[in-house]
Amino acid sequence: MKNGIIPLVVLGAFIAAFFTCTYTLKEWEQGLVLQFGEYKRIENAWNEGAPADAGLKFKLPIENVIILDRRNIEIDFRAETIYDIKQKPLEVDSFILYRIADPLAYYKALGTKAKAQNLLDELMDSSLRGVLARVDSEQIISGRRAELMAEIKGAANSVARDEDYGVEITDVRIKKAELPTKVADSVFDRMNSEREKEARFFRADGSKRKNEIIADADKQAKIILATAKGKAQTIRGEGDAVSNKIYADAYNNDPEFFAFYRSMEAYKRGLGNGTTYVLSPDSDFLGYLDNQRGPRARR
Repeated sequence: MKNGIIPLVVLGAFIAAFFTCTYTLKEWEQGLVLQFGEYKRIENAWNEGAPADAGLKFKLPIENVIILDRRNIEIDFRAETIYDIKQKPLEVDSFILYRIADPLAYYKALGTKAKAQNLLDELMDSSLRGVLARVDSEQIISGRRAELMAEIKGAANSVARDEDYGVEITDVRIKKAELPTKVADSVFDRMNSEREKEARFFRADGSKRKNEIIADADKQAKIILATAKGKAQTIRGEGDAVSNKIYADAYNNDPEFFAFYRSMEAYKRGLGNGTTYVLSPDSDFLGYLDNQRGPRARR
């Protein structure tokens, strides 16, 4: 009987020792190992770019392991009222992501996740008020939100390092930033008035520029027309001079042919179909119609 109990006792002691001296870390966990409250080591610590070292781990029976998260942890803060540089209230709803960068410092300063959330809540409240109180609410709502979130993140990390919280805030997001209803109506009316004023200015400036452009175009058109008319008259005068010279040369070369040609041109232009003329029978104009020798032959 005793021989059967001894193996069971040994097996039980082995199993108890196994569970006492081993523990398991998942990929998203890191273990802070302490011995009588003193720091010994960190298992599966977070290092940027380094692979996780999770799995079965061994420890001494007198060592204690505190399991901490190595992922980004989210804290969603309650909405709060913050006053901008003009003392206008603004309802701000935000959240942060942080990670435990130094497990030992985190354990000493914050201890538990609940205590960490309370301290980080105070830290973010201070950082939000410190940054947003220096700018106008319009910039918070639309203009510089990304820049302001980066500034809040930097301010919060600076305090966390100074206080040795062992955490790094990886992201800050303002989910909602809006004016209370009464203030929003007042701001909207003021912005609407400013936009209408700008619109009136732009319309007046546009009308002025339009009139200037039209006046300049009319001026240029008159100049172009006057120049074109002058050139046309010059060209027409030159053409008439050339034409007259040609006629004079033709007349000098053969007056009889010139007279005949001019009469034919006159007949062509003046004697159309169905046209009635009343002329004297001995009119020189009809001389070439009844006598091929022309008006002179009739004398």
